Amino acid sequence: MEVVTGILATAFLAGGVIAMAALGEVLAERVGVVNLGVEGIMSMGAITAIVMVTSVPSPWLGFLSALLVGLACGVVFAVATVQFRANQVLCGLAFTLAGTGLATTIGKPYAGLPARVTFEAVIVPVLSDIPVVGRAFFSQNVLIYLIFIILPVTLHYLIFKTRHGLNMRAVGENPAAADAVGVPVLAMRFWYVAAGSALAAGAGAYLTLAFVPGWSEGVVAGRGWIAVALVIFAGYRPLYAAAAALLFGVITSIGFVGQARNWPVAPAVLSMLPYLGTIAFIIVPALAWHKIRQKTAAPMALGLPYFRDMR
Repeated sequence: MEVVTGILATAFLAGGVIAMAALGEVLAERVGVVNLGVEGIMSMGAITAIVMVTSVPSPWLGFLSALLVGLACGVVFAVATVQFRANQVLCGLAFTLAGTGLATTIGKPYAGLPARVTFEAVIVPVLSDIPVVGRAFFSQNVLIYLIFIILPVTLHYLIFKTRHGLNMRAVGENPAAADAVGVPVLAMRFWYVAAGSALAAGAGAYLTLAFVPGWSEGVVAGRGWIAVALVIFAGYRPLYAAAAALLFGVITSIGFVGQARNWPVAPAVLSMLPYLGTIAFIIVPALAWHKIRQKTAAPMALGLPYFRDMR
């Protein structure tokens, strides 16, 4: 039982990084923009948080600073892809390379140093006494509750239960039709791409202030790409994205436990588990039942720039 509790506790910690980045990507892709720069933006958020808490020992200030840097990156990305209609894939790759390289350069003086302050665990009375799940979930840092409860539920309600969410989905499916009925297509794409980038940077800050904690070169380690893959697996739905990230966290946690307990499996294989799981997450929707594939299909206008004069 202790092993299960430990696996779940680590799963929430590890999955939180992916979940927050994936939720940001859901926002962008729901309005029709593919942001492949998540990896670089996460790296910028991660180093921004470390630099800030080194100067001012407040994890919340570090987290907020990362969100602002991510928002700024998102605005630049949106200007390029939404306003100037540049190729989204190429811009995303450029952001990944530039963000990762810039974060590595900035982070050289901080490499190997632990974060000066981190997000401490917040134990929820009564709920933390629930066997297994209570100790694993309700004894975590406060960002876990934000990532796995508040954000997914709020975004699900926004996207699927409000008129504004209907407009969002219309922009992602058929921007010309949405524009014809007065929906501000370009503005909606612009700001949701920026908001999604802010969440990606926040995921980077969570990584270095709660999960690792500390900065080292390559600390993001492909998690941005995994977040993009999980959005596809989750059918572009916030609740499913959070659940898929938790599943990824379980796979990661099993690898950690296997190495700690000296299972008769090569450490390299255990380290590969999260990435093998990601490949499986991509294959499963392709093999799923036809009706499930329809419900989880990508927005029709995903990745396509919108030219108003051509509608």
